[in-house]
Amino acid sequence: MASPASATRATVLVFGDSLSFHGPDGPHPANDARLWPNLAAAAVDGQTELFAGFGWTARDAYWSLVGDPRVWTHMPDIDALVLAVGGMDTLPSPLPTYLRQGIRYLRPDWLRRYVRRAYLAVQPWASRATGGWPVALPAELTVRYLDDIVVAVRALRPDVPVVVMLPSVHRAPAYGYMHGGRSRTLALMRDWADRNNVVPFDVAGVIGEHVLRGHGNPDGIHWGWDGHRMVATALAAHLAPLLAGRPDN
Repeated sequence: MASPASATRATVLVFGDSLSFHGPDGPHPANDARLWPNLAAAAVDGQTELFAGFGWTARDAYWSLVGDPRVWTHMPDIDALVLAVGGMDTLPSPLPTYLRQGIRYLRPDWLRRYVRRAYLAVQPWASRATGGWPVALPAELTVRYLDDIVVAVRALRPDVPVVVMLPSVHRAPAYGYMHGGRSRTLALMRDWADRNNVVPFDVAGVIGEHVLRGHGNPDGIHWGWDGHRMVATALAAHLAPLLAGRPDN
């Protein structure tokens, strides 16, 4: 049973990719206080309910919304929705997504390991050779799945404010330093947000220097703890006015 103090705390539902739980030294449990979702929620006297996974695109977030009953348990009580997906959609995917993700299902084990090593070795070269195309999820589909999420949530909770995190930047050797799909996805997400009363959060404007100067994870994608703090501070500034009129739960 919730205590009277916790009952008044805002609940922020976050759909995210690995940027939401990965630090400078690898992935961390979702309740790690150093992660930006938890820091941002704490800054607005709230708590986070995080649903995320490695490489999650907007499509994965939508599948989580419609397919995970743990999400449904929080829906009556959320005070804000943060869509921190869309960035991984823009990364090069020389092998079609369904084939790349299907590597995990290969058997026997030695074959799966061999194919994975081979793909990871080829991916940087193939990303450069194709100019960063195709991407993990085309921009039009990213926006479609984001819209599907918001429509579904607003059907149940029309009063819940929504923040969308725009694609970040990277300097990842694993992708041949290519990021050609970002600009189109960024433009379409901004336009969609403007038309649908969704607050855009330009995370690259906050974290870009941190990433591009090598202050984050050595993989060139994920953030250091300073980066998590910077993103949390900026997100909290977006959330605070949205939650200002929230009645106590």
